[in-house]
Amino acid sequence: MNRKKIGALAAGLLLAVQTVIVPGVQAAPAGDIEIILDGQSLQSDASPYIVQGANVTMVPLRVISEGLGAQVNWSASSGTVMITAQNKNISMENGAQSATVNGKSVRLDASARMTSGRVMVPLRFVGEELGLKVDWQAAERVITLSSGKEGVSTGGSTSAGSSASTSDTSASGNQESVSTDQGAVDDEQAVVTSPSTSTSEDGSSSSQANAVQVKASTSMRGAWISTINGDWPSSAARSSSEKQKQEFTKMLDDLQGMGINAVFVQVRASGDALYPSDLVPWSKYLTNTQGKNPGYDPLKFMISESHKRGMEFHAWFNPFRANSTGTTSGLAANHVAKQHPDWIVKNGSQLYINPGIPAARQHVIAAIMEVVNGYDIDGVHLDDYFYPYSGTFDDDATFKAYNANKISSKGDWRRDNVNSFVRDLGKSIHASKAKVQFGISPFGVWRNKSQDLTGSDTKAGVTAYDTTFADVRTWINKEWIDYVAPQIYWSIGFPAAGYDKLVAWWSNEVKNSDVKLYIGHSPYKIGTPEKGWQTAQELIKQLELNEDYKQVKGDIYFSAQHLRKNPYGLIQLLQNYYQM
Repeated sequence: MNRKKIGALAAGLLLAVQTVIVPGVQAAPAGDIEIILDGQSLQSDASPYIVQGANVTMVPLRVISEGLGAQVNWSASSGTVMITAQNKNISMENGAQSATVNGKSVRLDASARMTSGRVMVPLRFVGEELGLKVDWQAAERVITLSSGKEGVSTGGSTSAGSSASTSDTSASGNQESVSTDQGAVDDEQAVVTSPSTSTSEDGSSSSQANAVQVKASTSMRGAWISTINGDWPSSAARSSSEKQKQEFTKMLDDLQGMGINAVFVQVRASGDALYPSDLVPWSKYLTNTQGKNPGYDPLKFMISESHKRGMEFHAWFNPFRANSTGTTSGLAANHVAKQHPDWIVKNGSQLYINPGIPAARQHVIAAIMEVVNGYDIDGVHLDDYFYPYSGTFDDDATFKAYNANKISSKGDWRRDNVNSFVRDLGKSIHASKAKVQFGISPFGVWRNKSQDLTGSDTKAGVTAYDTTFADVRTWINKEWIDYVAPQIYWSIGFPAAGYDKLVAWWSNEVKNSDVKLYIGHSPYKIGTPEKGWQTAQELIKQLELNEDYKQVKGDIYFSAQHLRKNPYGLIQLLQNYYQM
């Protein structure tokens, strides 16, 4: 994010404080307390709050930086606020009962604190230390700040949130490695992460040559909606089309209310469909029975409701997963595993369509093109279900039978199979409807630098290129896809696969192409024991780090249910960040 200029006075100040109750705090209603600086009212969409028993008004650190013209810095690692102005250097630690002013200790009636991801400081103490007269008019609930400079022009407001620096906090010699189960998007990977880097409340970070802020109003703000993992429909709604409709519209309203402007709905989870198809059976997640007609067209309904709200609708397909169990029990007669058992490979507890068979690849393309040709979708989205992440995939016979190019390495042959599929699907989509976006969400690490000097500075145990045989670099260079959305599901500074390092690497990959970069995020990790995810602020720091890279055009979150659960106040943080 570009470092913002500190104005002498800021009438257009955004007070992005959450009105929640924390121990010892009385949260004032929004707009209840007014702050007037030199005769000018500081407008805000949320109010400061008062500490019970201390009669101290707490305000976001941004008030100090922009309203009072001071330079500020917040270090998350030490929990320290630094304020510099008027020959004063003020330091306050989170929760400490004293501050340091020009090296001397000064007692505080109320300490600096973190509230709902925002750094809050006592306004009177800071204001008076900076030479302002502070007057609290309790009856009118007005705070008047006087500097003796009435009439001075003021600066503008800034967006809410604190940014994360891109400094490398990785520890050398760390033995942790990144591993995952198949389908990090819809089956959730679990990887231990490390603490995040320091932040600055004024929204600043280390400058970069390509730093350009992406405006929230124009960026992609997507949410994955998984049918196989319970985002929609709920188990209670599987026998009722009306309940399904009610649940989906409520979910759209909830998502839109927190800033989401696009949904990526899993319309093909296991060789099935959420729409009437001539090629594949109805999904069991609609009626509990695969092949049973739910009595309406869910895809048509979902597209209509999304577009009513001005939200994009992207149809999400699992390309080669045939079934989430290792048997054909319960599959409809027209399921691919029943009609073409010779195309199916069992991998652990799942069935796969073999990407090495040209006719099988064409079947998947035909199923996707049914949707492209028949529905007003905004995009076709694929996850990482190409080849499985682990286990044995028995395709020796296929390697011999379908190797017209005489490729000697099975790995290269597998990558060629996936490349052919991506290329042919992209051509089909764009020939039919040029406006439909085609994008893929691969595993977050393409290759490690230890495997390829042009890879990322990571130590991932699996990679997109070597494990799932997803040659993403070729897709980007040849522009077979319109966007790429890597699943970067680790915290900033994680030694094995730091979020900061991977965003920088992917940004560089798309730099000289017309391929847009969206980042896949993991709100499902918030509140888990994994390091770095004990607060929702980690996700906000990631969003703000993205602003340092002009190639990043937006974000997609896994998944809708985890956003709606509002872990650690995430919804309010997103609303502030997106200026809702």
